[in-house]
Amino acid sequence: MSSYHALTEAEAVEYARGIPNLFTAGSELTSREIGDGNLNLVFHITEPSTGKSIILKQALPYAKVVGESWPLSLDRARIESEALMIQESLCPDLVPHVFTFEKDLALTVMEDLSDHVIMRRGLIEGNRYPLFAGHIGHFLAHTLFYTSDLGMNQQDKKLRVQQFINPDLCKITEDLIFDDPYRNADTNDVPPAIQDAVEAVWNDHELHLEVAILRNGFLTKAQALLHGDLHTGSIFIKPDSTKVIDPEFAYYGPMGFDIGAVFANLLLNFAAQEGWSKDEASRTDYREYLTGTIRDTWQVFEREFRSLWDQHGVDRVSKTPGYQDWYMQQLLQDTFGYTGSKTVRRVHGLAQVADINKLEDAAAKERAQRIALQIGTSLIKHHRKAKSIDELIDIAWKAVR
Repeated sequence: MSSYHALTEAEAVEYARGIPNLFTAGSELTSREIGDGNLNLVFHITEPSTGKSIILKQALPYAKVVGESWPLSLDRARIESEALMIQESLCPDLVPHVFTFEKDLALTVMEDLSDHVIMRRGLIEGNRYPLFAGHIGHFLAHTLFYTSDLGMNQQDKKLRVQQFINPDLCKITEDLIFDDPYRNADTNDVPPAIQDAVEAVWNDHELHLEVAILRNGFLTKAQALLHGDLHTGSIFIKPDSTKVIDPEFAYYGPMGFDIGAVFANLLLNFAAQEGWSKDEASRTDYREYLTGTIRDTWQVFEREFRSLWDQHGVDRVSKTPGYQDWYMQQLLQDTFGYTGSKTVRRVHGLAQVADINKLEDAAAKERAQRIALQIGTSLIKHHRKAKSIDELIDIAWKAVR
């Protein structure tokens, strides 16, 4: 199999059989295609006699969610596998292990995480993950610091930027997050019940200025190697383990975009508690868990990032007194803005979230959508004034009170 074609399940089994030192020679292997995302085929290969299993993820040359009318570069599979390998070198317990990457097939073979659940589903079910804030804060601190000018040689970093040029998937982000939600675009999927609130977003010029500023940062601020799509659907989790998956949107951009993606998805679930919680007391309690997770994540991230800077910073100029504090303040403000923009796009843009869309009660769903829009737009408008993570949490609570 030397040239690209989309694998059948039988071909996926044969490919897996040929990987050295994984499965017993001649044993039966089974395959299920389990891809439920927008861009790829995902094969779950199992050896029933031993219980061993792996994942084969193959990029398609188009967006599966739309079809062949939306072509995409297969190079994103290389980007994903190389990003995973870098992340594993920095946080070995927090990403799946990559066994091999087959460029001709745009195919990544990686560790099976079937004993974990997708975090979005876990939150919808009302589960709590007390180790998550520590895990994701550590992941963000280490992956962002050690791929930045603070933690690596600046010339080596420039070559790394070149390695992760990702125009096709960045274009998706640029359009679906920073453009389409703020106009009457064909890609939008506007819930009729909140047409008035969405039209208010389209006509809010103050909001549009702040989005333009955030978009400029996404286009020009090559701070660190980002995961690029770090939502709760890209995190596998169980009570004692967190695994970050799917960095095919990886590129060099503003650090706050990754942090904001995590926070936005926690806040979307926060809004969706209008329908998932059975009463006001349980709703308040779970929301306090979610906002506490945001606060704890930021505190872990900031503490570890500053510690890495102090102990392992490679740049003399970055040791200038006052520079670290200024940098962290800018990073907090970016985090506010990107949290807001990632929240807004999930309400009425393309690719919305199950947290809200699976709510069966129409009134609860509408309230959740309006809460999410209020949180998102407020964070965007406030981002250049932000001084503390507590302000983000206050904005969230104000939207439900």
